[in-house]
Amino acid sequence: MDIYPAIDLYQGKAVRLYKGDYARMTVYSDDPPSVARDFAAAGARHIHLVDLEGAKSGRPENLDTIRRILDAAELFAEVGGGIRTLETVEQYLSCGVNRVILGTAAVKDPDFLQEALNRYGGKIAVGVDLKDGYVAIKGWTEQSQLRAEEFFASMQNLGVKTIICTDISRDGAMRGTNLGLYRQLSGQFGLDLIASGGVSSLEDVKALRELNLTGAIIGKAYYIGAIDLKEAVEAAT
Repeated sequence: MDIYPAIDLYQGKAVRLYKGDYARMTVYSDDPPSVARDFAAAGARHIHLVDLEGAKSGRPENLDTIRRILDAAELFAEVGGGIRTLETVEQYLSCGVNRVILGTAAVKDPDFLQEALNRYGGKIAVGVDLKDGYVAIKGWTEQSQLRAEEFFASMQNLGVKTIICTDISRDGAMRGTNLGLYRQLSGQFGLDLIASGGVSSLEDVKALRELNLTGAIIGKAYYIGAIDLKEAVEAAT
């Protein structure tokens, strides 16, 4: 299992939200490229980037910062947040991003998702943010009427290979990851599943590894020192 330490970007800074609430934001660094260098120094080979402003606006708001992050550390980079056009997908891929994550667009515009998959294949992943069993969109500010199982089934039918699944209720809450959710989804669907939200300890990492997930995203737990990234990378392998 791969570990994806996360940098959530807002106005060029590395921040974290509590349960997806933009009003409850903590700034952890004014220099995201240095954070990425620290990830690499700890042995990480991957990085998960989110443009929080883009998630609401539907435009790439932190593209320059993301370019500087990619220049700072040689990591497999996936990026999400407000990617709703093929032009934006191409912008990210052309600047060195390895995988682009479609969230709201995958829910609202399946034709666009299919076109992106046809053009870019495995460089397209889908981000599924769950709130009370339903898919949330637009930077977690709106809840759709689509249940998780329905959405996963439709994504698998479209040919999606990788899904990043976030349990909003656990995100930034330091309550542990939702093992039951990931056990159910990984057993039900033949997808590369990356867990996000609430990964708070090495025990969480080890438990997710036992579920044979593709990856796990670590955010707040890294920034507050609850997880040593080097130990997490080692525990995941």
